[in-house]
Amino acid sequence: MDALDLLHNRVSCPVLSEPGPTEEQLEAMFQAALRAPDHGAIRPWRFLTIAGEQRHKLGELFLQAALQDDPDLAPERREKILNMPLRAPTLIVVIAAVREHPKVPLLEQEVSAGCAAQNIILAAHAQGVGAMWRTGDMAYHSQVRQGLGVADAETIIGYIYLGTAAKMRRAPQHDLSDYVASWPV
Repeated sequence: MDALDLLHNRVSCPVLSEPGPTEEQLEAMFQAALRAPDHGAIRPWRFLTIAGEQRHKLGELFLQAALQDDPDLAPERREKILNMPLRAPTLIVVIAAVREHPKVPLLEQEVSAGCAAQNIILAAHAQGVGAMWRTGDMAYHSQVRQGLGVADAETIIGYIYLGTAAKMRRAPQHDLSDYVASWPV
């Protein structure tokens, strides 16, 4: 796939099913992640993969966190939270593993981790694997962070859901003049 075609036509795929990515496809995604812009070459990221039965355990962790916040959670909401990780065969948790650095601010490190996540999504698309980047309350909840082993100084950048896209929609077209201007304006 041509690189510009990939960049111009990548879309999020909210409906994903089996099969998930192969080990070789995942390896290619992680290799792409490691090529993200990285001021200081400090590699401020790490990744957790979740697949198979682990997705049910993640759903239980999500539900425990939600019940901590609202013990009277409605049964249909409980079921929805429990099933969130089942929306795709494979998930990657992208974590910004930031640390103090004399020349690289923490924000730059978090942005770098976001670039690594984007590279995973682009590598997935290039291999015909559907991908969806999700965050939401469960990316920020202290109980979820603890259950996933996320350190206090780390940030969950997002959950990347991976699988076979039910339907690959067409990328929307935008008017560049809505977003691009010459300076001074």
